[in-house]
Amino acid sequence: MQARLQKRLTDLDRESQISALPPVVVGGLVVIPAGLLATITGRALTKTAGPLDTQVSAARARAAVMEVERALGFEPTDRELDKVGYDIESRVVSGQNAGRLRFIEMKGRVTGADTITVTKNEILYALSMPDVFILALVEFFVWERHRVRYVRRPFTREPDFGVTSVNYDFADLLRRADEPA
Repeated sequence: MQARLQKRLTDLDRESQISALPPVVVGGLVVIPAGLLATITGRALTKTAGPLDTQVSAARARAAVMEVERALGFEPTDRELDKVGYDIESRVVSGQNAGRLRFIEMKGRVTGADTITVTKNEILYALSMPDVFILALVEFFVWERHRVRYVRRPFTREPDFGVTSVNYDFADLLRRADEPA
């Protein structure tokens, strides 16, 4: 015990004599506010959509798609909060397919948007139910106008194992889309 005590005291003495070397700068950083940078370069400052903006546009898009579904004679049900791989479950009311369900994932974006983000769960559901899955695109224009388009069989392969979501080109999907039916 005496030897351990002596060793510990020696270590403490050596540690008390440790002094830090002067710092060595390996890099630097300048933070420029986005508004100032936009003013200097003469470009417009683009506002990124926050969570509230995204939720509001998603609710507007969902309401637009449900309105279209009702106009087509279907009975839509909002399933967005259930996280099942689609947002709207729409029941066929009459005809030979009465009772059949349509599963609609909707994406609402302002006209000219670059991409939409689709979750892995949404893609997997679309691939497992290709005949009844619809990707509804709601394109918002100025003055509260919008256009709803449907893409059937929007995805061709499942994402890699570690992927949680995938971005798709909005303009490309709109080119592949048809009028709701």
